[in-house]
Amino acid sequence: MKKILCIILSLLIIPCSLLSLSACESKKTETATIRLCEVTHSIYYAPQYAAIELGFFAEEGLTIELTNAGGSDKVMTAVLSGGADIGLAGPESAIYVAAQGNENHPKIFAGLTACDGSFLLSREQISEFEWSAVIGKTIIPGRKGGVPRMMLEHSLRVNGIDPKTDVILDDSISFDLMAGAFTGGNADFVALFEPTATMVEQQNKGYIVASVGKTAGKAPCTAYYATPSYLEKNPDVLKKFVRAIKKAQKWIEENSAEEIAKVISPQFAETDLQTITAVVERYKTVGAFSKTTEITKESFDLLQDVIIEAGELEGKVEYEKLTNFVD
Repeated sequence: MKKILCIILSLLIIPCSLLSLSACESKKTETATIRLCEVTHSIYYAPQYAAIELGFFAEEGLTIELTNAGGSDKVMTAVLSGGADIGLAGPESAIYVAAQGNENHPKIFAGLTACDGSFLLSREQISEFEWSAVIGKTIIPGRKGGVPRMMLEHSLRVNGIDPKTDVILDDSISFDLMAGAFTGGNADFVALFEPTATMVEQQNKGYIVASVGKTAGKAPCTAYYATPSYLEKNPDVLKKFVRAIKKAQKWIEENSAEEIAKVISPQFAETDLQTITAVVERYKTVGAFSKTTEITKESFDLLQDVIIEAGELEGKVEYEKLTNFVD
């Protein structure tokens, strides 16, 4: 009788065990989809692409649907309208919305870059560049009101140069045409992002003479943000997202430019590996890739100071009001 009872119990236990195992497997494969809208597709955001290519998001059970908005204002529109869950853009877009009194303004929950990612190129080769070399010259600076333009102006100011009187800033040229205008003969200097800056230099049509980010100082020029409602409803998803980014930041810090370039190269199929490597090396050298997802109040204040001195913001938005960092 005992033997029969043991057999019956065994038969009952086995299906339960299988059911439990099945539930565990189901839990393991459970994924969440994040609609991530980025301001542009750039090697400047290497940690994000490393997280995709190395499977860090997948390890966290996340599927990333990545779209390129082509402008920070468009990223903000996508986030506010519900067309995207998370935005990756300059914090200034979130600052502007909050400054206008919008109570549902998105909050920054993680940072990605530590300083501006643009570089100043000269038409002539300068072996030992001093910022005084731009006095009286024409510079193609980018869109008025954009952070790259404001960071360039700040770089001029910290070197004792008044951007309104000491140089000519030709902002009549749109962002996507700046490199072409410069190589076509316009202006003496131009501020360009990578990989465009390196490609112009490879063509011997310009020479990188300074890092705007290194000159202007540590400021969070790119960050992730989401609406308060998304932050409140998806705390676990956001923790997983930030955990994946942190893994990627650590991996970027510990690996060579060559290894990083190989990993992220599928994201930049139209750019050769040598160029990607050169760009990554340059960004690592100037400290453009942030080592942490948290943005300090000091660096956030610097960004707002730069925006205020450019005349695009009347007063600072409280750091605590605009940020909600996820561990």
